[in-house]
Amino acid sequence: MKRTLLTSLPIGAAALWSSVAQAQTIDLKPLVDARVRYESVDQTDFINDANAFTARLRSGLQMSSGKWSAVIEGEGTLAFIENYNSGTNGKTNYPNIIDPQNVELNRLYVRYANSVTSVTAGRQTLELADERFVGSSNFRQNQQTFDAVRIRHAGKNGLTADISYAWSDRTINGIDSTGARQQSVSGDNVFAQLGHNTPIGTLTGFAYLVDQDEAAVQGFRLSSQTYGVRLAGSINLSKTAKLDYLASWARQSDYHRNPNDYKVDYWLGEATLTSSGVSGTVGYEVLGADKGIALTSLQTPLASLFKFQGWAGKFATTPPNGLRDLYGTIGGSWKKAGPIEVLRLSATYHRFDSDRMDMHYGNEIDILASAKLKRYTLSARYAHYRADMFAADTDKFWISLDWIL
Repeated sequence: MKRTLLTSLPIGAAALWSSVAQAQTIDLKPLVDARVRYESVDQTDFINDANAFTARLRSGLQMSSGKWSAVIEGEGTLAFIENYNSGTNGKTNYPNIIDPQNVELNRLYVRYANSVTSVTAGRQTLELADERFVGSSNFRQNQQTFDAVRIRHAGKNGLTADISYAWSDRTINGIDSTGARQQSVSGDNVFAQLGHNTPIGTLTGFAYLVDQDEAAVQGFRLSSQTYGVRLAGSINLSKTAKLDYLASWARQSDYHRNPNDYKVDYWLGEATLTSSGVSGTVGYEVLGADKGIALTSLQTPLASLFKFQGWAGKFATTPPNGLRDLYGTIGGSWKKAGPIEVLRLSATYHRFDSDRMDMHYGNEIDILASAKLKRYTLSARYAHYRADMFAADTDKFWISLDWIL
């Protein structure tokens, strides 16, 4: 009964918005987000290299009337070259590229917003903080969305609150997914953030209750409760130089029907110095381990995983002995470089070690070049992972063309 009522919430909310907007002017805005991409993977534990040439289109409509708005958007992914394991196509003799062919309803929500409070109900993206624990996985062709209700409030005293209840995680696995790779994972997920602006930055307390309530998804072992605090701030050093800093700590443990019993810590420290468009970043992130048993280390199944621990994707599931990532990035962003509106270049180095047992997993170098011209963005990426005591040597290459209306 509960699931039936919750699943029908977007339809009921849409009917409510329609009745409210009938007597008012309705503004319509088309939504188009298109991408074509080539991706290759050379992984030493596979005889075959993976090659994927895919195209993804998200299109829909945004409607707004006064304090009310609504979005409906579909998403489709087509593979012109499918020499890769998408996780659902059965091509297990190739390395993974999790971009399965797919057609689905991506977003359908209604929002009410005034100057201090907004309420969003329906299928939507949730991109919380830096997306370390909850994100949209937007790098992949199929986006991660949630069937959820989200309430955000910004008070005049510098306090902010952001609370979401999600009963379904709509994964990147697509409509043909089965087994451990479900199209959607049900559960009673609660994500809460309470922030306050201080003289040294924004201080945020957070709680993420992740309920992966499907036996097929690791036997409920990805359900967790994480409580922590995050500080993000910046200092202007001169007219052209700025220092950004970020620090975070959290404690994660088992939750709901998770049969494991564990408690682990999360740590992050990061600093970025930017001057005249050139920046340098150093950071250290720790995903703690408990007993060295699978899935008793800190896990983030709802994160935008591509953004963390290297683009080669070796650590989408945190190893049993945890993970320590020491990283540094140097890059630059320049506007109006000839006909190019924005030019970006960056290179990142990662050293990966275990949190327990003193193991060196491997090293990785990631390189990016991108150029934006009007509505087009052309980008090329390269990831070079060299294994020591974890996974296999891997080289990945991407070239993408994005167009957004």
